[in-house]
Amino acid sequence: MAACLNDRSRRLQRLQNANRVRRVDRAGRYARFCALAALLGVSAVLAWGQNAPASAATEVPAAPANIAKSETKPEKPDFTSFVNEVIVPVTVTDEKGRFVSNLEQRDFSVYDQGKKQEISFFSRERNQPVVSGLLIDLSNSSRTQWKSFQGAAEELALTLLPQGKPRFSTYLIGYGNQAELLVNTTSDPEPIVSKIRTLKPGGGAALYDAIFMACTNRTLVPGEPFEPRRVLIVIGDGNDNTSKKTLAEVLEVAQKNLVTIYGISTLSYGFTSDGDANLVKLAEETGGRVEYPLQDVYKDVSGYLSKPSDEGNLAFKAGSGGFASAISSAVFKAIANVAGEVTTQYILRYTPNEMPTTNKLRELVVKVELPDVKVRARRGYYPTLQ
Repeated sequence: MAACLNDRSRRLQRLQNANRVRRVDRAGRYARFCALAALLGVSAVLAWGQNAPASAATEVPAAPANIAKSETKPEKPDFTSFVNEVIVPVTVTDEKGRFVSNLEQRDFSVYDQGKKQEISFFSRERNQPVVSGLLIDLSNSSRTQWKSFQGAAEELALTLLPQGKPRFSTYLIGYGNQAELLVNTTSDPEPIVSKIRTLKPGGGAALYDAIFMACTNRTLVPGEPFEPRRVLIVIGDGNDNTSKKTLAEVLEVAQKNLVTIYGISTLSYGFTSDGDANLVKLAEETGGRVEYPLQDVYKDVSGYLSKPSDEGNLAFKAGSGGFASAISSAVFKAIANVAGEVTTQYILRYTPNEMPTTNKLRELVVKVELPDVKVRARRGYYPTLQ
Protein backbone atom coordinates (compact mmCIF):
# COMPACT_ATOMS: atom_id res chain seq x y z
CA MET A 1 0.00 0.00 0.00
CA ALA A 2 2.71 2.35 0.96
CA ALA A 3 4.57 1.50 -2.22
CA CYS A 4 1.58 2.48 -4.30
CA LEU A 5 1.29 5.83 -2.53
CA ASN A 6 4.94 6.53 -3.10
CA ASP A 7 4.61 5.73 -6.79
CA ARG A 8 1.58 8.01 -7.24
CA SER A 9 3.42 10.74 -5.34
CA ARG A 10 6.38 10.49 -7.75
CA ARG A 11 4.09 10.61 -10.87
CA LEU A 12 2.28 13.66 -9.44
CA GLN A 13 5.61 15.36 -8.77
CA ARG A 14 6.75 14.67 -12.35
CA LEU A 15 3.43 16.02 -13.71
CA GLN A 16 3.73 19.20 -11.65
CA ASN A 17 7.28 19.68 -12.87
CA ALA A 18 6.20 19.20 -16.48
CA ASN A 19 3.37 21.71 -16.08
CA ARG A 20 5.77 24.18 -14.57
CA VAL A 21 8.16 23.78 -17.55
CA ARG A 22 5.31 24.26 -20.05
CA ARG A 23 4.18 27.43 -18.24
CA VAL A 24 7.72 28.81 -18.34
CA ASP A 25 7.98 27.86 -22.02
CA ARG A 26 4.66 29.53 -22.85
CA ALA A 27 5.74 32.63 -20.91
CA GLY A 28 9.02 32.74 -22.91
CA ARG A 29 7.22 32.32 -26.23
CA TYR A 30 4.74 35.03 -25.24
CA ALA A 31 7.57 37.39 -24.30
CA ARG A 32 9.34 36.71 -27.61
CA PHE A 33 6.05 37.25 -29.48
CA CYS A 34 5.51 40.60 -27.74
CA ALA A 35 9.04 41.69 -28.53
CA LEU A 36 8.64 40.70 -32.20
CA ALA A 37 5.30 42.47 -32.42
CA ALA A 38 6.79 45.61 -30.94
CA LEU A 39 9.66 45.50 -33.45
CA LEU A 40 7.29 45.01 -36.36
CA GLY A 41 5.14 47.86 -35.10
CA VAL A 42 8.08 50.26 -35.00
CA SER A 43 9.12 49.28 -38.56
CA ALA A 44 5.59 49.81 -39.83
CA VAL A 45 5.40 53.20 -38.18
CA LEU A 46 8.70 54.26 -39.77
CA ALA A 47 7.62 53.02 -43.18
CA TRP A 48 4.32 54.81 -42.90
CA GLY A 49 6.10 58.00 -41.93
CA GLN A 50 8.24 57.87 -45.06
CA ASN A 51 5.32 57.24 -47.36
CA ALA A 52 2.74 59.35 -45.61
CA PRO A 53 0.79 61.77 -47.86
CA ALA A 54 1.81 65.42 -47.88
CA SER A 55 -1.36 66.45 -46.14
CA ALA A 56 -0.37 64.40 -43.08
CA ALA A 57 3.12 65.92 -42.83
CA THR A 58 3.95 68.67 -40.43
CA GLU A 59 3.55 71.98 -42.24
CA VAL A 60 6.58 74.27 -42.50
CA PRO A 61 6.03 78.00 -43.06
CA ALA A 62 6.86 78.96 -46.70
CA ALA A 63 9.97 81.07 -47.24
CA PRO A 64 9.46 84.61 -48.58
CA ALA A 65 9.44 84.81 -52.38
CA ASN A 66 12.72 86.73 -52.63
CA ILE A 67 14.55 84.17 -50.46
CA ALA A 68 13.18 81.26 -52.48
CA LYS A 69 14.48 82.82 -55.73
CA SER A 70 17.93 83.37 -54.28
CA GLU A 71 18.21 79.67 -53.42
CA THR A 72 17.16 78.49 -56.89
CA LYS A 73 18.82 78.93 -60.28
CA PRO A 74 19.03 82.66 -61.07
CA GLU A 75 16.88 83.95 -63.90
CA LYS A 76 18.60 85.03 -67.14
CA PRO A 77 18.92 88.81 -67.46
CA ASP A 78 16.70 90.33 -70.10
CA PHE A 79 19.34 91.93 -72.32
CA THR A 80 21.61 91.13 -75.27
CA SER A 81 25.37 91.28 -74.75
CA PHE A 82 27.98 92.69 -77.19
CA VAL A 83 30.80 90.21 -77.66
CA ASN A 84 33.28 91.72 -80.13
CA GLU A 85 35.73 94.56 -79.85
CA VAL A 86 35.89 96.91 -82.81
CA ILE A 87 38.94 96.97 -85.10
CA VAL A 88 39.67 100.17 -87.02
CA PRO A 89 42.42 100.30 -89.67
CA VAL A 90 43.46 103.96 -90.15
CA THR A 91 45.49 105.74 -92.83
CA VAL A 92 46.89 109.23 -92.22
CA THR A 93 48.34 111.31 -95.05
CA ASP A 94 49.70 114.86 -95.31
CA GLU A 95 48.56 117.57 -97.72
CA LYS A 96 50.60 115.96 -100.53
CA GLY A 97 49.15 112.51 -100.02
CA ARG A 98 52.23 111.07 -98.32
CA PHE A 99 51.80 108.63 -95.46
CA VAL A 100 52.30 110.00 -91.96
CA SER A 101 53.86 107.03 -90.18
CA ASN A 102 55.26 108.37 -86.90
CA LEU A 103 52.09 108.94 -84.86
CA GLU A 104 51.48 107.55 -81.37
CA GLN A 105 48.31 106.25 -79.73
CA ARG A 106 47.78 109.55 -77.90
CA ASP A 107 47.43 111.31 -81.28
CA PHE A 108 44.21 109.42 -82.11
CA SER A 109 40.66 109.85 -80.86
CA VAL A 110 37.85 107.41 -81.67
CA TYR A 111 34.16 108.31 -81.44
CA ASP A 112 31.41 105.68 -81.47
CA GLN A 113 27.95 107.20 -81.98
CA GLY A 114 29.49 110.57 -81.11
CA LYS A 115 31.00 109.38 -77.79
CA LYS A 116 34.74 109.22 -77.24
CA GLN A 117 36.13 105.74 -76.66
CA GLU A 118 39.19 104.34 -74.88
CA ILE A 119 41.64 102.73 -77.30
CA SER A 120 42.67 99.31 -75.96
CA PHE A 121 45.09 98.31 -78.75
CA PHE A 122 47.39 100.32 -81.01
CA SER A 123 49.82 99.19 -83.70
CA ARG A 124 51.79 100.81 -86.49
CA GLU A 125 53.71 97.70 -87.49
CA ARG A 126 54.87 97.48 -91.07
CA ASN A 127 54.12 94.41 -93.19
CA GLN A 128 50.97 93.62 -91.24
CA PRO A 129 49.37 90.25 -92.10
CA VAL A 130 46.57 90.69 -94.62
CA VAL A 131 44.25 88.41 -96.58
CA SER A 132 43.43 90.27 -99.79
CA GLY A 133 40.98 89.57 -102.56
CA LEU A 134 41.75 90.61 -106.14
CA LEU A 135 38.55 91.38 -108.05
CA ILE A 136 39.21 91.86 -111.75
CA ASP A 137 36.69 93.42 -114.15
CA LEU A 138 36.34 91.12 -117.19
CA SER A 139 33.63 93.16 -118.92
CA ASN A 140 33.90 94.81 -122.32
CA SER A 141 34.83 98.12 -120.71
CA SER A 142 38.23 96.66 -119.74
CA ARG A 143 39.27 95.88 -123.30
CA THR A 144 40.94 99.21 -124.10
CA GLN A 145 43.80 98.98 -121.61
CA TRP A 146 43.48 95.28 -120.80
CA LYS A 147 47.15 94.40 -121.29
CA SER A 148 48.25 97.14 -118.92
CA PHE A 149 45.86 96.12 -116.17
CA GLN A 150 46.50 92.42 -116.70
CA GLY A 151 50.18 93.04 -116.06
CA ALA A 152 49.32 95.25 -113.10
CA ALA A 153 47.20 92.48 -111.56
CA GLU A 154 50.11 90.05 -111.89
CA GLU A 155 52.44 92.55 -110.24
CA LEU A 156 49.93 93.18 -107.44
CA ALA A 157 49.67 89.45 -106.71
CA LEU A 158 53.46 89.15 -106.51
CA THR A 159 53.65 92.23 -104.26
CA LEU A 160 50.95 91.07 -101.87
CA LEU A 161 52.35 87.52 -101.64
CA PRO A 162 56.08 87.82 -100.91
CA GLN A 163 57.82 84.45 -101.15
CA GLY A 164 58.33 82.64 -97.85
CA LYS A 165 55.85 84.75 -95.88
CA PRO A 166 52.74 82.67 -95.12
CA ARG A 167 51.22 85.52 -93.08
CA PHE A 168 49.95 86.96 -96.37
CA SER A 169 47.16 85.36 -98.39
CA THR A 170 45.28 86.27 -101.57
CA TYR A 171 42.43 84.93 -103.67
CA LEU A 172 41.25 85.82 -107.18
CA ILE A 173 37.71 86.59 -108.36
CA GLY A 174 36.87 87.54 -111.93
CA TYR A 175 33.57 89.18 -112.82
CA GLY A 176 31.98 89.47 -116.24
CA ASN A 177 28.38 88.42 -116.76
CA GLN A 178 28.72 86.67 -113.41
CA ALA A 179 31.23 86.44 -110.58
CA GLU A 180 33.55 83.45 -110.33
CA LEU A 181 36.09 82.40 -107.70
CA LEU A 182 39.04 81.66 -109.97
CA VAL A 183 41.67 80.87 -107.32
CA ASN A 184 40.80 80.20 -103.68
CA THR A 185 42.75 81.63 -100.74
CA THR A 186 46.46 80.85 -101.02
CA SER A 187 49.89 82.10 -99.93
CA ASP A 188 51.46 81.03 -103.21
CA PRO A 189 51.39 83.70 -105.96
CA GLU A 190 52.03 81.22 -108.79
CA PRO A 191 48.46 79.89 -109.29
CA ILE A 192 47.06 83.42 -109.20
CA VAL A 193 49.60 84.81 -111.68
CA SER A 194 49.10 81.81 -113.97
CA LYS A 195 45.33 82.27 -113.94
CA ILE A 196 45.52 86.01 -114.61
CA ARG A 197 47.58 85.36 -117.74
CA THR A 198 44.75 83.26 -119.22
CA LEU A 199 41.94 85.78 -118.66
CA LYS A 200 40.19 87.65 -121.47
CA PRO A 201 37.58 90.39 -121.02
CA GLY A 202 34.11 90.32 -122.59
CA GLY A 203 30.48 90.65 -121.54
CA GLY A 204 28.75 92.47 -118.70
CA ALA A 205 29.90 93.38 -115.18
CA ALA A 206 28.74 91.72 -111.94
CA LEU A 207 30.83 93.76 -109.49
CA TYR A 208 28.38 93.58 -106.57
CA ASP A 209 28.04 89.81 -106.84
CA ALA A 210 31.85 89.57 -106.85
CA ILE A 211 32.10 91.58 -103.63
CA PHE A 212 29.40 89.46 -102.01
CA MET A 213 31.24 86.29 -103.05
CA ALA A 214 34.49 87.63 -101.60
CA CYS A 215 32.81 88.22 -98.25
CA THR A 216 30.91 84.94 -98.05
CA ASN A 217 32.26 82.18 -100.30
CA ARG A 218 35.96 81.43 -100.02
CA THR A 219 38.32 79.66 -97.63
CA LEU A 220 39.03 81.66 -94.46
CA VAL A 221 42.41 82.09 -92.80
CA PRO A 222 42.63 81.45 -89.03
CA GLY A 223 42.65 84.74 -87.13
CA GLU A 224 40.50 86.78 -89.52
CA PRO A 225 39.47 89.60 -89.41
CA PHE A 226 42.00 90.81 -86.81
CA GLU A 227 45.23 89.09 -87.83
CA PRO A 228 45.14 88.91 -90.78
CA ARG A 229 42.88 91.79 -91.75
CA ARG A 230 40.51 91.63 -94.73
CA VAL A 231 41.04 93.76 -97.84
CA LEU A 232 39.44 93.80 -101.29
CA ILE A 233 41.15 95.40 -104.30
CA VAL A 234 38.87 96.03 -107.27
CA ILE A 235 40.54 96.52 -110.66
CA GLY A 236 37.74 97.99 -112.77
CA ASP A 237 35.64 101.08 -113.46
CA GLY A 238 32.94 100.42 -110.84
CA ASN A 239 30.23 99.69 -113.39
CA ASP A 240 27.69 96.95 -112.64
CA ASN A 241 24.90 95.77 -114.95
CA THR A 242 24.34 92.05 -114.24
CA SER A 243 24.51 91.54 -110.46
CA LYS A 244 21.72 90.01 -108.42
CA LYS A 245 22.92 91.89 -105.34
CA THR A 246 22.55 95.64 -104.85
CA LEU A 247 25.04 98.29 -103.81
CA ALA A 248 23.38 98.64 -100.40
CA GLU A 249 23.45 94.89 -99.79
CA VAL A 250 27.13 94.42 -100.57
CA LEU A 251 28.14 97.53 -98.64
CA GLU A 252 26.38 96.15 -95.57
CA VAL A 253 27.95 92.70 -95.88
CA ALA A 254 31.39 94.28 -96.35
CA GLN A 255 30.96 96.39 -93.21
CA LYS A 256 29.67 93.43 -91.22
CA ASN A 257 32.70 91.38 -92.27
CA LEU A 258 35.17 94.20 -91.49
CA VAL A 259 36.39 94.39 -95.09
CA THR A 260 38.28 97.42 -96.42
CA ILE A 261 37.75 98.03 -100.14
CA TYR A 262 40.25 99.67 -102.48
CA GLY A 263 39.83 100.45 -106.16
CA ILE A 264 42.24 100.77 -109.08
CA SER A 265 40.08 102.44 -111.69
CA THR A 266 40.39 101.47 -115.36
CA LEU A 267 38.83 104.74 -116.51
CA SER A 268 40.90 106.48 -119.15
CA TYR A 269 41.67 110.18 -119.08
CA GLY A 270 38.71 112.31 -120.16
CA PHE A 271 36.19 109.48 -119.79
CA THR A 272 33.53 108.95 -117.15
CA SER A 273 31.60 105.96 -115.84
CA ASP A 274 28.24 105.76 -114.12
CA GLY A 275 29.75 103.21 -111.74
CA ASP A 276 32.64 105.36 -110.59
CA ALA A 277 30.60 107.01 -107.82
CA ASN A 278 29.58 103.57 -106.54
CA LEU A 279 33.18 102.36 -106.42
CA VAL A 280 34.14 105.50 -104.51
CA LYS A 281 31.27 104.96 -102.05
CA LEU A 282 32.28 101.34 -101.43
CA ALA A 283 35.86 102.42 -100.77
CA GLU A 284 35.24 105.46 -98.59
CA GLU A 285 32.55 103.84 -96.42
CA THR A 286 34.88 100.94 -95.59
CA GLY A 287 38.04 102.99 -95.06
CA GLY A 288 39.71 102.52 -98.46
CA ARG A 289 40.16 104.72 -101.50
CA VAL A 290 40.28 104.64 -105.31
CA GLU A 291 43.39 105.17 -107.42
CA TYR A 292 43.02 106.63 -110.95
CA PRO A 293 46.25 105.78 -112.77
CA LEU A 294 44.99 106.69 -116.26
CA GLN A 295 43.47 109.99 -115.14
CA ASP A 296 46.89 111.43 -114.29
CA VAL A 297 48.81 110.35 -117.35
CA TYR A 298 48.32 113.68 -119.15
CA LYS A 299 47.83 116.01 -116.21
CA ASP A 300 51.03 117.94 -116.95
CA VAL A 301 50.53 118.06 -120.74
CA SER A 302 49.36 121.51 -121.79
CA GLY A 303 46.44 121.61 -124.17
CA TYR A 304 45.63 117.88 -124.21
CA LEU A 305 42.07 117.34 -125.51
CA SER A 306 41.87 121.05 -126.35
CA LYS A 307 44.36 121.44 -129.24
CA PRO A 308 43.56 119.06 -132.11
CA SER A 309 46.36 118.25 -134.53
CA ASP A 310 46.68 116.46 -137.85
CA GLU A 311 48.32 113.50 -136.14
CA GLY A 312 45.38 113.12 -133.76
CA ASN A 313 44.85 114.31 -130.25
CA LEU A 314 47.87 112.56 -128.73
CA ALA A 315 49.92 113.71 -125.78
CA PHE A 316 52.88 111.67 -126.94
CA LYS A 317 54.30 111.29 -130.41
CA ALA A 318 52.94 108.12 -132.00
CA GLY A 319 55.53 105.35 -132.25
CA SER A 320 57.84 106.89 -129.65
CA GLY A 321 56.83 104.51 -126.89
CA GLY A 322 56.08 107.43 -124.59
CA PHE A 323 52.39 106.65 -124.38
CA ALA A 324 52.88 102.99 -123.37
CA SER A 325 55.60 103.97 -120.92
CA ALA A 326 53.40 106.60 -119.27
CA ILE A 327 50.48 104.17 -118.97
CA SER A 328 52.66 101.45 -117.49
CA SER A 329 54.34 103.81 -115.06
CA ALA A 330 51.02 105.22 -113.84
CA VAL A 331 49.43 101.79 -113.35
CA PHE A 332 52.36 100.37 -111.41
CA LYS A 333 52.51 103.48 -109.25
CA ALA A 334 48.85 102.94 -108.34
CA ILE A 335 49.65 99.31 -107.48
CA ALA A 336 52.50 100.40 -105.22
CA ASN A 337 50.32 102.98 -103.48
CA VAL A 338 47.57 100.50 -102.67
CA ALA A 339 49.91 97.68 -101.65
CA GLY A 340 51.91 100.04 -99.45
CA GLU A 341 48.83 101.38 -97.69
CA VAL A 342 47.30 97.95 -97.16
CA THR A 343 50.31 96.70 -95.19
CA THR A 344 51.27 99.86 -93.25
CA GLN A 345 48.08 101.20 -91.69
CA TYR A 346 47.60 102.12 -88.06
CA ILE A 347 45.44 99.55 -86.29
CA LEU A 348 43.18 100.66 -83.44
CA ARG A 349 40.88 98.49 -81.32
CA TYR A 350 38.38 99.40 -78.65
CA THR A 351 35.36 98.05 -76.81
CA PRO A 352 32.44 100.53 -76.78
CA ASN A 353 31.81 102.28 -73.45
CA GLU A 354 28.11 101.58 -73.84
CA MET A 355 27.32 98.10 -75.10
CA PRO A 356 25.19 98.12 -78.29
CA THR A 357 21.77 96.54 -77.83
CA THR A 358 20.83 96.34 -81.52
CA ASN A 359 22.69 95.23 -84.64
CA LYS A 360 22.06 98.46 -86.54
CA LEU A 361 24.87 100.38 -88.23
CA ARG A 362 26.81 102.55 -85.76
CA GLU A 363 28.63 105.73 -86.75
CA LEU A 364 32.40 105.68 -86.35
CA VAL A 365 34.73 108.70 -86.50
CA VAL A 366 38.53 108.77 -86.06
CA LYS A 367 40.31 112.07 -85.47
CA VAL A 368 43.98 113.10 -85.35
CA GLU A 369 44.71 116.40 -83.64
CA LEU A 370 47.34 117.55 -86.13
CA PRO A 371 47.13 120.26 -88.81
CA ASP A 372 47.07 119.54 -92.54
CA VAL A 373 46.50 115.80 -92.32
CA LYS A 374 43.78 113.61 -93.79
CA VAL A 375 42.45 110.67 -91.81
CA ARG A 376 40.88 107.75 -93.61
CA ALA A 377 39.02 105.01 -91.69
CA ARG A 378 35.78 103.04 -91.92
CA ARG A 379 32.74 105.25 -91.26
CA GLY A 380 30.63 102.71 -89.45
CA TYR A 381 30.27 99.11 -88.33
CA TYR A 382 27.60 96.57 -87.47
CA PRO A 383 27.95 95.19 -83.92
CA THR A 384 27.87 91.45 -83.34
CA LEU A 385 25.33 90.52 -80.67
CA GLN A 386 24.44 87.34 -78.81
